[in-house]
Amino acid sequence: MSPDSPSIHPEAHLVHRIGWLRAAVLGANDGIVSVASILVGVAASGVDHEAVVISGLAGLVAGAMSMAAGEYVSVSSQSDTERADLAREKAELEIHWDDELEELATIYERRGLDPQTAHAVARQLMEKDALGAHARDELGITEVSSANPIQAALTSAATFTVGAALPLLAAWLVTGTATLWVVTGVTLVVLAILGALGARTGGAPLLRGTLRVLVWGALAMAFTAAVGALFGTVVG
Repeated sequence: MSPDSPSIHPEAHLVHRIGWLRAAVLGANDGIVSVASILVGVAASGVDHEAVVISGLAGLVAGAMSMAAGEYVSVSSQSDTERADLAREKAELEIHWDDELEELATIYERRGLDPQTAHAVARQLMEKDALGAHARDELGITEVSSANPIQAALTSAATFTVGAALPLLAAWLVTGTATLWVVTGVTLVVLAILGALGARTGGAPLLRGTLRVLVWGALAMAFTAAVGALFGTVVG
């Protein structure tokens, strides 16, 4: 490379992490908040320690399966839509090649290229991979955004289980009235760590990511504790 040549430097972008990061953060956050809220709510009702732990364990299993099923169905629907759009686009390319060429060139013109350059770029890209060019620039489907149902389902279930296990372990180790406060404290600490980790992994501001997770987690536990205390008093 000559001294006058522009230097090529590696750039670390984080967008490729969006798919698994979303599922991981959502699963772990839901696991921590939902199971901790169950534990806090049941503990606030005044039941014995065994009932608190069993309720948390049931919430862990049910939540992990629900997250896996929900993510699989949701992402599968997205994947089905992507496949249908690609099949439709492939048929259009076979029948209306010239129209599709003009459509792609128009997209590039709207992005700032002059008409001549836009047509030249569109033609070259379509000669190499017409469906790939239209999938990316017309439909917005790329390898980064492409849906992966199995990955999303397994990631959500696994991270939900790991997240839920932490407040459940705290509830199992502590008995009596301290259970409610220990579970709450452990949950808030773990949520803060999760929020900071998610923000750092995704390249977002640490404070904003941490506070966002903490506030909603604290609200969830406060409401369930209130419900548990209210109904525990009524039933008692």
